[in-house]
Amino acid sequence: MFTRKRYAAFSLLIAAVMALSFVTVPGGVKAQGFQPMSYSAPDCSYGGEIYKIEALDELTVKFTLCRPDPAFPSKVAFSAFSINSAEYLEATGGGGDLIDKPIGTGPYVLEEWKRGDSLVLKRYDNYWGEPAKTERIVFRWNSEGAARLTELQAGTVDGIDNPSPDDYEKIRNDPNLVLYDRPGTNIFYIGFNNRYPPLNDVRVRQALAMAIDRQRIVDNFYPAGTIVATQFMPPTIFGYTPEVTWYDFDPEAARALLAEAGYPDGFTIDLYYRDVFRSYLPEPGRVAEDIQAQLKENLNVTVNITVMESGAFIDAADRGELPVHLLGWNADYPDATNFLDYHFGVGASDQFGDKFPEITEPLQKAAAIADPAERLVYYRQANQAIKDLVPMIPVAHGASATAFKATVEGAHASPLGNEYFAVMQIPGQDTLVWMQNAEPVGLYLADETDGESLRAGEQIFESLLSFEVGGTNVEPGLAERYEVSDDLKEWTFYLRPGVTFHDGSTLDANDVVMSYVVQWDAAHPLHVGRDGSFTYFAALFDGFLNPPASE
Repeated sequence: MFTRKRYAAFSLLIAAVMALSFVTVPGGVKAQGFQPMSYSAPDCSYGGEIYKIEALDELTVKFTLCRPDPAFPSKVAFSAFSINSAEYLEATGGGGDLIDKPIGTGPYVLEEWKRGDSLVLKRYDNYWGEPAKTERIVFRWNSEGAARLTELQAGTVDGIDNPSPDDYEKIRNDPNLVLYDRPGTNIFYIGFNNRYPPLNDVRVRQALAMAIDRQRIVDNFYPAGTIVATQFMPPTIFGYTPEVTWYDFDPEAARALLAEAGYPDGFTIDLYYRDVFRSYLPEPGRVAEDIQAQLKENLNVTVNITVMESGAFIDAADRGELPVHLLGWNADYPDATNFLDYHFGVGASDQFGDKFPEITEPLQKAAAIADPAERLVYYRQANQAIKDLVPMIPVAHGASATAFKATVEGAHASPLGNEYFAVMQIPGQDTLVWMQNAEPVGLYLADETDGESLRAGEQIFESLLSFEVGGTNVEPGLAERYEVSDDLKEWTFYLRPGVTFHDGSTLDANDVVMSYVVQWDAAHPLHVGRDGSFTYFAALFDGFLNPPASE
């Protein structure tokens, strides 16, 4: 879908050359003498954004793009593009221990992961930056908001994610607890896969859009501060265009349109969701049942509901295996490319079925323009096309929060959901226990998309750039600075000297090159991961360089 087979031989040749640049030895020790790596597409006709990635010297990495990308700093700051050790990537074969026993450069190192119970992180004493304030962070999980609050009140945990909306006032009135509001930089949507009849008829999708009372869902199941979505983009993210609004709730018009499409008596459809409390969907089961009731009442559409395990659900949605699904998105960085390109662009997953050029073409144009006003012209076109073609129904931009013991210093809620535990501490306590909605699926962040995996991994890994703690501004990360050409196509990053991975090896430019290349080139022998989707890379950089090696 994203690649060109004629480049496969070229890719394998380059991979062989790259393999000569390293000698994999026990303990992560690098080969004697630095041999800079370079990886390039033959040209830009393969359709992706990246043309070349090269190590100029031991601490300098240059990216050459096929088109300008004003959002590139935000993308490389995102944790899906965190930097792994090149030697460890090779030693693990691109999977296996990479998923369960990660080696990063961050303030915490994985000490123990008891699947189904807890994940324990220990302070990394050789961290290049300010040391973590608490020696150990313990991640636990529970899908029930009330159960998480009970543990916080009992003192068995020190902080929780996404308390139930009904408990906000209880927390605010408890002198022992503090509620930290998180702005609604997210979207909850009802996704349709247009490869499944009758969803392949746009009139059916439009009728469904008119038949669901989104305000009712927000009023009944969301906390104060939540707003009904008028488009996929939250108003706080660049790319939102207020001129484009969603369909009004109009059951009569919906029934007429469904009859025109040939379904005057309704139809039966399968809806899937995961029972995980999310900031964009705090009551998934109750919301699913309400949607089921609304569609039955308003269109005589019978909805069969299936609950899936979280990881299996995400994988199935990405592969396009679910006709209707309830899903959402929290901002990874504050730009339209994170919302629109990831979900509807040429490199997006198959969750909505076949792509629409009416959407993909303006998105590609907008992503390559530096001037914000010019970009918005194309985002208006894309947002209007999303409304007209209805790949999904945007329902809500959900307000959410974290809650901590009042004794936790440095506690916060991040608008990006990437709370940073290295700045938190309870004086006199060497361990801080955090309870979130679900267990991480895997810790090789290049091949994960769920927030629980990303948040845990963000304590272990770091990217070239970073986001400020509790905010959205981009700051230096593993790169202490960068330079960009006037045309926004050449980006040069200068790494911090002396940064070490948790196995003691030293970060260099080849680690950066390899970390990106094994995602970029789908034919690379290390393009393995947990399930091999690498969804973020394909969506944010317009696809892969080559087809998978198995094709």
